[in-house]
Amino acid sequence: MQTIIQPDPIETEEFRDAESALRRIEEIYERNTAFLREQFRAYLSGRAPSSRVRAAYPFVRIATRSHARVDSRLSYGFVAHPGVHETTVTRPDVFRDYYLEQISLLIDNHGVPVEVGESDEPIPIHFAFVRDINSETADAQRQAGEGEPERPLRDVFDVPDLASMDDAIVNGTLDLAPGAPEPLALFRAGRVDYSLHRLLHYTGTQPSQFQNFVIFTNYQFYVDAFVRIGRARVASGDPGCVAFVEPGGVETRLDADGRLQTSGEAPERMPQMPAYHLVCGGSSGITMINIGAGPSNARTMTDHVAVLRPHAWLMLGHCAGLRNTQKLGDYVLAHGYVREDHVLDEDLPTSVPVPALAEVQVALERAVAEVTELDGYALKSVMRTGTVASVDNRNWELGDHRAVIRRLSQSRAVALDMESAVIAANGFRCRVPYGTLLCVSDKPLHGEIKLAGMAGAFYRQRVEQHLQIGLRAIELLQEQERGRLHSRKLRSFTEVAFQ
Repeated sequence: MQTIIQPDPIETEEFRDAESALRRIEEIYERNTAFLREQFRAYLSGRAPSSRVRAAYPFVRIATRSHARVDSRLSYGFVAHPGVHETTVTRPDVFRDYYLEQISLLIDNHGVPVEVGESDEPIPIHFAFVRDINSETADAQRQAGEGEPERPLRDVFDVPDLASMDDAIVNGTLDLAPGAPEPLALFRAGRVDYSLHRLLHYTGTQPSQFQNFVIFTNYQFYVDAFVRIGRARVASGDPGCVAFVEPGGVETRLDADGRLQTSGEAPERMPQMPAYHLVCGGSSGITMINIGAGPSNARTMTDHVAVLRPHAWLMLGHCAGLRNTQKLGDYVLAHGYVREDHVLDEDLPTSVPVPALAEVQVALERAVAEVTELDGYALKSVMRTGTVASVDNRNWELGDHRAVIRRLSQSRAVALDMESAVIAANGFRCRVPYGTLLCVSDKPLHGEIKLAGMAGAFYRQRVEQHLQIGLRAIELLQEQERGRLHSRKLRSFTEVAFQ
């Protein structure tokens, strides 16, 4: 049997307070990733070890024996039934507050300690580096010269194994071996690390900069307005705003003398789906991501943002109005979705309803009323609540016109886009509160096609107001207790304990 070079083992230990448990998680994670980085640099310098190198993620485990029920109003923070429940964890620098909350709830709700130790899930060498492994080891690679190391990377180190990074827990399809611990979280450490690296790649910003409230949009106009607002809030000395962060790590903040300072350098080319962050204390601020057009992008980004366990995400974008009574610039608050985008069909069948979440719906409707200064019956003149149809064909209106109209009429849809249903459905699937507020930019069934001149006037008139509504809705959501926002409607029959 081949020997494995690995750090000295750390004994599993029980903890009755979350701070102590987190310190042990940090100790294991930092030591094991540092060990892998050191071995990798030796490998690049031509001193490849003769055996495989391995270090594992830390784990958190709880064992309960009682069938006593916890507070039935809770939506998370407890295991569904007695037994052993376990998950691997990663990046305590990113998830510190999250781990503290989840572990504290477990200890408080069950009155038993948690265990922390080293798991049997190896850390892939790529994930031992916070940024891209190539950029972080560039000096060592240059010193190594043009030659390749004698042994292939996979012969020495563990690499990402997509077969073990699936979404079986999220999808409710996990097939446990007899006697194996049940999952404690929706995502194991390797799956989380995979998404954290994808987020950096797609958005051009570090996962640690993401905030707990996320806005997805499909137009750069919204991003431009968000950048102006974000920079202005930081410049004004808003006590709740720490900084404004843009792709490439460009950061705007006030220095100790109250002067506005910008650091970092914008990338030569913008990332595929750039993210912008209005950073507030405790990550309670707002992240905006321009996902562009199409359901595939919407799924890609929500798959990865979900591992950060945000408190809520919203879709703000444009749509085709389907009713002749609508005007350009009217708003649509989605309370249902027709899912014809197909990108989630295998993971969440279309037969599964995606419900409207009352807490989010109320916040969005109230925000529209406050920003437009309309209320009651008058509010109906600028906003409709109804079903949104999302499709995967941007030129849907060029198909069989009668069939399209019949299908949309049967669904009672009032608007059509390409991204909203995916974002809502993936929020439902990943247990992240979601909501959609769209703005009518064209009415192709009624001869009002989006042309260049019309679009320019529309954007000038509506984008700023639409964004202000979204920001106000998030303020209202921020005021709610997390237990109310993370509705039990998002939880399955036998749910994991971690939110």
